[in-house]
Amino acid sequence: MSQNLHSLLNNLSKFEKKVAEIKETLLTNMVMINELPSPTFGETERCDFFINRLTEYGLHNCSTDEVGNGLGLLPGTDGERNILVVAHLDSLFEEKTDHSVTVNPEGVTGAGIADNAVGVATVLSLPLILEHLKLKLKSNLILMGSSRSLGKGNIEGLRFFLSNTSLPICAGLCVEGVTLGRLSYSSIGMMRCEITCKVPEKYDWTRFEASGSISTINKIITAILGIPLPKEPRTTIVLGSVMGGTSFDTVATNAVLRFEIRSESGKMVKRVAQRIMQITEEVSSLTDAEITFDILAQRRPGGIRFAHPLAALARDIMKKLSIDHKINPSMSELSAFIDKKIPAVTLGLTYGENMGKKDETIQITPIFKGIAQILGLIVAIDKGMCDEHK
Repeated sequence: MSQNLHSLLNNLSKFEKKVAEIKETLLTNMVMINELPSPTFGETERCDFFINRLTEYGLHNCSTDEVGNGLGLLPGTDGERNILVVAHLDSLFEEKTDHSVTVNPEGVTGAGIADNAVGVATVLSLPLILEHLKLKLKSNLILMGSSRSLGKGNIEGLRFFLSNTSLPICAGLCVEGVTLGRLSYSSIGMMRCEITCKVPEKYDWTRFEASGSISTINKIITAILGIPLPKEPRTTIVLGSVMGGTSFDTVATNAVLRFEIRSESGKMVKRVAQRIMQITEEVSSLTDAEITFDILAQRRPGGIRFAHPLAALARDIMKKLSIDHKINPSMSELSAFIDKKIPAVTLGLTYGENMGKKDETIQITPIFKGIAQILGLIVAIDKGMCDEHK
């Protein structure tokens, strides 16, 4: 083991203890962020808070861009390299949802606290954390709250930044609230789709196979479940939600099916999507219902190797911190880095429960270990320990 790596690993427990000392600042930022509603395409208030906080902390070039990303630069001592740390600003919850937060000694509860207020608060607090630890980086640290990440946003914020920045990014870190031990450095192919069925006002109910929209969507689901999927490359179709109808005694005239196609092969994703499009066309012709097929988001497979120094260092750091890591492909911001061939990983901060519900809850104490792993990896990248040629 090199002296640099040995020294880094031995410092991790100190990182964890020092982060715990500024617990109140972390919690304050977390609560204030979460109480600002931030649905996808509606992140302006949260972005403004992000930028204003970074300005208070003395970062340079604190600004937003054309798609609503929040950005700030912490200059390094030589500034020859740029490390990008990003957490998505948007939340699954609509603006009208109650975003109030409850804090107790063990945990924090609130709609969207895990996904991703705690991630944004961590990225936002990094300048204070580094100052508290007296850590000086040679590299510039770009801190980013990305917009338009979830659902129909399709990671547009980070994609836009990476396509338009003049700064060469040497590595990226994606920060997610949960789960501690999450480690992603590759992405599978994915296509997120929506099928909408609408029965016209002047619908011919005497037509053969004519039926309400729910029954028509059911025909499509049955056909989708009959599609043969290969074991290699591993491929699956995840039926996410079905919505339709208004009451018990009224024939449904509208229905929506949402689903994802996932595969280790991008070609297989497209092939399955084409088959489902054929199914919708066939069902539409038989029933005369208006059926549309929309692609909401896509990911291409790829990523760094298991043996890449960035992935290997992440595992070493987790092991030293006694974090049980679980390696899973990601469909988060990591995909944007992969598209640009920038080495990157996604890490989780803590443990949560009731995910996606209004009483979403996270544990406080594990956050300190979660931040320590991020600090360890930032230092490793800064020292060139994660460069592949090393």
